[in-house]
Amino acid sequence: MSPQVERTPPPYVQIADHFRREIKDGRLTEGDRLPSIAEISQGWSVATATAAKALTQLRNEGFVQASSQGTYVSITHRQTTGPDRLQMLRATGNGYRPGEHAEILEAELTTASSEVAAALRIEENGQVIRRRRVYRDGHGVVTVSTSWLSGELAEAAPELLSTEPLPQMTFGLIEERTGRRVVRRRDIVTIKAVPEDIASILETEVGTPALTMTNHYWDQEGEPTEYAIDFLGSGRELSAEYSFD
Repeated sequence: MSPQVERTPPPYVQIADHFRREIKDGRLTEGDRLPSIAEISQGWSVATATAAKALTQLRNEGFVQASSQGTYVSITHRQTTGPDRLQMLRATGNGYRPGEHAEILEAELTTASSEVAAALRIEENGQVIRRRRVYRDGHGVVTVSTSWLSGELAEAAPELLSTEPLPQMTFGLIEERTGRRVVRRRDIVTIKAVPEDIASILETEVGTPALTMTNHYWDQEGEPTEYAIDFLGSGRELSAEYSFD
């Protein structure tokens, strides 16, 4: 079959993509005002309806909120998954929602399982850093998150082996010490049985089905930086909202 020419994304999608990248990369931060519909219309040479649709797309995705004063970056209210925390960190300098806090339960060097080794592209039973933390807010446990990183990072960032909080989180610390910036991720959402070492934290029975998100991150060279599995607390949900033409 002959290759097919892909259609150019509609103008409103291109505009939304532009501002989404600005927010994710930290060039637009929490509370910053986006251009008005009229300003976008003029600057991008598009109809006002197209400009309005782009801003609506960003609102639907939870990147901005609108008021009588304009449209402003506002991502701290989003469901806080690992990728959301990275966006919040870059946009606000803080990876937590208001009222949310984290407790680091474990930070240690251990051997990699076959799953973790494959994800990080290291030898099975090779050394990895394992960090486990629980995020809580006013409603209880948000998620129990376990992440694995190459053991080699312990030399550049020994803080990864401490249970003290990391103000810049693992993403920011690794970038600061090594220059490796997370540029790509893959998310897998599935139902898994709660294992014994997490059940007590979630205050549930071992084997109870739970919603999970597995996050895999890569740097600018295409090398994996972190592999993580989150078990969401009871009553939590993952949601996404999209606009269609």
